[in-house]
Amino acid sequence: MFVDECVIKVQAGDGGRGCVSFRREKYEPWGGPNGGDGGKGGDVILLGDDDTNNLIDYKFKPHWKAERGEHGLGKDCHGREGKAVILRMPLGTVVADDETGRVVAEVVEDGQRVVLCKGGNGGWGNTHFKSSTNRAPRNANPGHPGEGGTFRLVLKSIADVGLVGFPNAGKSSLMNAITKARPKTAAYPFTTLHPQIGVIEYPDPTRFDRILLADVPGLIEGASENRGLGHRFLRHIERCRLLMFLIDMAGVDGRDPREDYRVLLKELKLYDPALLKKPRLVVANKMDLPEARAQLAKFKGRHKVDVLTISCLDGKGLELLKEGLRQRVRAPSVEATHEPVARAKSKPKTKAKAVAKLKLTLKPKARKAPKKKRV
Repeated sequence: MFVDECVIKVQAGDGGRGCVSFRREKYEPWGGPNGGDGGKGGDVILLGDDDTNNLIDYKFKPHWKAERGEHGLGKDCHGREGKAVILRMPLGTVVADDETGRVVAEVVEDGQRVVLCKGGNGGWGNTHFKSSTNRAPRNANPGHPGEGGTFRLVLKSIADVGLVGFPNAGKSSLMNAITKARPKTAAYPFTTLHPQIGVIEYPDPTRFDRILLADVPGLIEGASENRGLGHRFLRHIERCRLLMFLIDMAGVDGRDPREDYRVLLKELKLYDPALLKKPRLVVANKMDLPEARAQLAKFKGRHKVDVLTISCLDGKGLELLKEGLRQRVRAPSVEATHEPVARAKSKPKTKAKAVAKLKLTLKPKARKAPKKKRV
């Protein structure tokens, strides 16, 4: 079961109470105050975990509460801090306040720690209240309450390449062919019901490399308006560096590849116009069928884009596709390729300014000290 959105209710631990105590020992019947402070309550911490890929742990256990701090004790013994609750989050999780919708945290790196709710501070013991006029204070502070709230967790998968296409375009077959992921494949639409993350490995003897490929369920016209599987899964390609459009160039289901590409661009624009600013790669699948060649010529005549041709059935073009993905993903960004702007040359100084600067730099000659007369 794949869960990419849920609501949790968390509560940090309260701080422990301060202690009211006095020193009572042999020959010391009137010792001073020695009440310890209460311990700090435990925090609620989010921890980025690369080994976690969905939010199923929080779907069936939405309530989490940290331990409260221990109360202070006599003889200046402070209470122990409460144990924190550590919630392991898949990378790409966005945490928002459920009432206001305000984003409070994003977990995007492995090992990243975010304190979602802080535990309350412990109360002071009566030791802190002694003074010259109050030698035996009998008051202490209670512990502060810990923070809490209801938060919505939304997973936006982090991958290098986002795979976009219509149902039955062959996305799952492509994932099976070039990655170690094994999504279900069948001859009916919406075989993939939740996003899949596959790893493309490049076993280069000099430098090992890998690329993450995200396969989202097939899009249909009106996906931006929540039709089909809706825009629920479109967020999984927001963080991708490259978008790969997989087109069924043979039109097995009676579809027009040219119209499919236009509709895909339209739906992505309606969902988020920023998606069209990402680099994209168009891949023509099912080129082993005889009608695919004629459709490819018509496609290139209408859309002036470069197209890579592959066939998941016989494996043609897959190695070229893998290398093309690596080159595009590892290519330096546009900002990094900009040449540095040359500094503007300073304006020539006028003759008057040059003379004034020269006068300031000239030092006056030092005067000689008068010779002393001998008496």
